Amino acid sequence: MVADIRPLAAVLVSAVAIVLIVASHRRPNLREGWSVLAALGKFAIVASMLPAVMDGTVFRWSLADSTGVEFLAGLDFALRADPLGIFFALLASFLWIFTSFYAAGYMRGLDEHSQTRFFASFAASLSAAVGIAFAANLVTIFVFYELLSLVTYPLVAHNEDSEARIAGRKYLTYTFFGGGVFLLAGTVMIYWLTSLVGDPTLAFEAGGMEALAAAAQAEPVYAQAAFFLLIAGFGVKAALMPLHSWLADAMVAPTPVSGLLHAVAVVKSGAFGIARVILEVYGPGLIYDLPLDVPGIGEIGLNIPVAIVAAFTLTAASIIAMRKDHLKRRLAYSTTAQLSYIVLGLSLLHPYTVVGALFHIPAHAFAKLTLFFCAGAIHVETHTDYISEMAGIGKRMPLTMAAFTIGAAGMAGLPPVAGFVSKFYMLIGSADVGGSYWLFAGALLLSAVLNVGYFWPVVYTAFFESEDGHDAKPLLEFPAGGLVQSYRTEADDVAADGGRPTDGEADAPAGDADATEPERAAAADDGDYEYAVDEYPSDADVPVGEQVSAVDHHGNHDDHLTGGPPADVWQRRSPFTESTWLMLAPIAVIATGAVVLGVGPDYAVFLELATRIAEEVFGMPFEELGTVPFDELMTEVNN
Repeated sequence: MVADIRPLAAVLVSAVAIVLIVASHRRPNLREGWSVLAALGKFAIVASMLPAVMDGTVFRWSLADSTGVEFLAGLDFALRADPLGIFFALLASFLWIFTSFYAAGYMRGLDEHSQTRFFASFAASLSAAVGIAFAANLVTIFVFYELLSLVTYPLVAHNEDSEARIAGRKYLTYTFFGGGVFLLAGTVMIYWLTSLVGDPTLAFEAGGMEALAAAAQAEPVYAQAAFFLLIAGFGVKAALMPLHSWLADAMVAPTPVSGLLHAVAVVKSGAFGIARVILEVYGPGLIYDLPLDVPGIGEIGLNIPVAIVAAFTLTAASIIAMRKDHLKRRLAYSTTAQLSYIVLGLSLLHPYTVVGALFHIPAHAFAKLTLFFCAGAIHVETHTDYISEMAGIGKRMPLTMAAFTIGAAGMAGLPPVAGFVSKFYMLIGSADVGGSYWLFAGALLLSAVLNVGYFWPVVYTAFFESEDGHDAKPLLEFPAGGLVQSYRTEADDVAADGGRPTDGEADAPAGDADATEPERAAAADDGDYEYAVDEYPSDADVPVGEQVSAVDHHGNHDDHLTGGPPADVWQRRSPFTESTWLMLAPIAVIATGAVVLGVGPDYAVFLELATRIAEEVFGMPFEELGTVPFDELMTEVNN
């Protein structure tokens, strides 16, 4: 272990950028320039440590060693760049570079208010995320985990309307108060447990804390309780059900924030925290050897309840996503499902599922960031947020929708996109264990099918349907997917999925966004159509369905920009003119990255890092891990 200031520098570089961003509030180009420079600097610092970390070096900075100041009694505020930390920090810092460019294009394209506050909060969020990555112990990760909730609140509530404020309060309630309390309680219990066998410690150790393993033998019930408290604390940000509803509501935020929430920082910090708990607090051996006694079933490992919750979440969230017409909310429930892949892979404890779960962190990040970038570009250029209004939009935004197709393929686990590699590792790992683990393999396969079910209609609607001849009904014609009443075939005024009549009639309260719920219910009872999917307002200020004359940021006059095709026909654009380069370049680069990770995983640093982490946790070369039976491996790791 080498003392080095670079882990601290990686955290502070974006914190310094906050001051520069605020000071440059009157000069937008300089303000956004600081964001880009900070992103490049953060990535350069993290990348400079990568070669040595790959060779086994661990870089550490400690407040006590540097200043002589003790953070808390017996506890140190320390940062450590180890393989797992560098894995997350490298991903977050790399993706922030392109998100900075994209955010500038998005905020300028919509002429958003409070842009200085937005970019300052964005920089603070990445500072907290890298702090989580490099945290050397539970108390340090707790500090940055709570800080991340606070600095992302202004981003969630950016629109400053009642819906944004409600979403922001819900976000803080779940992540700061709920998740923070669980995490703090679990941390205190770990501190107490380790104090029973010697000096108390909260420092992460590959394969699990030795002091905790010794204490768990004397106090197994408290060790079990601490485990579930820690999983619940991190599981809030990882959107495990039933702690997930804040995530969909947070979609009122601008789309770059959605990308930050879903791909770069917030939900990934939850998944990363669960990885720390399973791999470096308890360790696979202790989790497997500390069973719960369930009446009527017998003894089961601590990992099984976590795996069950993750399997349920990924299946249920995928089904819910199928009935969402608002594109960002469909993507939100997709994230809830995809994060549970990571949790499920980690909780199965097999080396292959662990590698698959870790590799799914960047695989999901690249694919999901692509999808949100595409959703934001569609919103900026056409103010279209509902899938039912996107028929034929592929000719208006060919590059954007092509990139969306790549991202969707990655989410579904289709080759050659990176999602296929991560899910393949998880499948073969769960199959190798056998027994009841086949149920979890089945959940993975079922969710993959459901992923195709809710992404394919978007691609099909964009490329294979025309504005004047599209089929407005949802994918599935039953309550979970949509009702026959949602597309009135006996009249010409066909209602698009979501309940809005295409001819603009105002005498159908069920489709009126201003109508009250009783009025909508009464309209449905009277035979009018009802919502097949949820009806939520766009993150734009323009009312859906109204035609407003405007001049877009290309200088072209457009009487559209309000949702759906103008005058029933999309204007055909080339991939170079469909949007600004600030948005198109990040979309193209991140979508390409998702393919590169899938085509050449053996040459991707993230897969190599994932295998290195598995080797440290299980204590043997990765080539040998697949040859040892699972029960024997757990026994050997525990010893």
